Amino acid sequence: MAEQTPESLSFTRSQLLGYVALCLIWGSTWLAIRLVVRDVPPLEAAALRFLVAGVLLLGMAVLQKRRWPADGQQWNTIIVLSLTIQAVPYGLLFWAEQHVTSSMTAVLFSAMPLAVALVTPTMMHRKVPRRAVYAMVIAFGGILTLFYENPSTNRWVLIGGGAVLLSMSLSAWSVVYAKQRLHNVDSVVATGLQLLFGSVVLFWGTWALEAHRHAVWTRTALVALAFLTIFGSAAAFVIYYWLLKKLQPYQLSTISMIVPLIALLEGLLDGEPVPLLMVAAVLVVLGSVWSVLRAEKEKDPEGSDILMLRDKAQ
Repeated sequence: MAEQTPESLSFTRSQLLGYVALCLIWGSTWLAIRLVVRDVPPLEAAALRFLVAGVLLLGMAVLQKRRWPADGQQWNTIIVLSLTIQAVPYGLLFWAEQHVTSSMTAVLFSAMPLAVALVTPTMMHRKVPRRAVYAMVIAFGGILTLFYENPSTNRWVLIGGGAVLLSMSLSAWSVVYAKQRLHNVDSVVATGLQLLFGSVVLFWGTWALEAHRHAVWTRTALVALAFLTIFGSAAAFVIYYWLLKKLQPYQLSTISMIVPLIALLEGLLDGEPVPLLMVAAVLVVLGSVWSVLRAEKEKDPEGSDILMLRDKAQ
């Protein structure tokens, strides 16, 4: 793989707009998921979301005559990601939000950049700048500060939190895996196939685990599921894979640090108070994320990197 040039490590206007769009979309999906699973079994809701989104994207890909995977390695990568970044993580998230609040789910998932930083050196033999890792730790501390006043030790909350952390870990591994193997695959086609294959697995889970439950299709559930399908899956993952070709995985994963702030703002719409400490924590998180995003452009001196394995070929 050719070495990236300094220009490729800078944010263009379109990349910045895509990054902001993902933050806003995925920051809103946590609440939408929680609204859906109140009335619809979680695996069924996730399966329907992926099925409709996948059909829409693949239909668009056919009409636009986009390029499909060219060889067995690309198809294998898509099948693996259908499980590790779609079916299993989202099945766990939808199930967990029956027991964990949307804001707490977002907080737990915000550890993803740190997990990506841990697996990047091993999988990509690429340095993770010290500045980026420190900034992620500071940002995660700021996020925890936002929610420390509302702890819960309920057994099901703990189990649900564990499911969220497992989902986050799988997603962290998957984003690095995708960075390595999907660089030459069309983003719309790759996303559509993953969503479609993922829906098959989730429908099987519905049949095996949720046969005793029946969906109640309220207006709220329908609107929330439509939002998740069109924006949270079809649009967001296309933008995500497009950005992944331009940015490093740990940079793109900082979206999960912005997401809790969006979830927090949604809570404010319900009249929740805004203490000064909360405002300060938000500023710390935003400043830290910006530092992570610029870490590639402003490389640390040789020897100041951590969480890394040196490439012997260098």
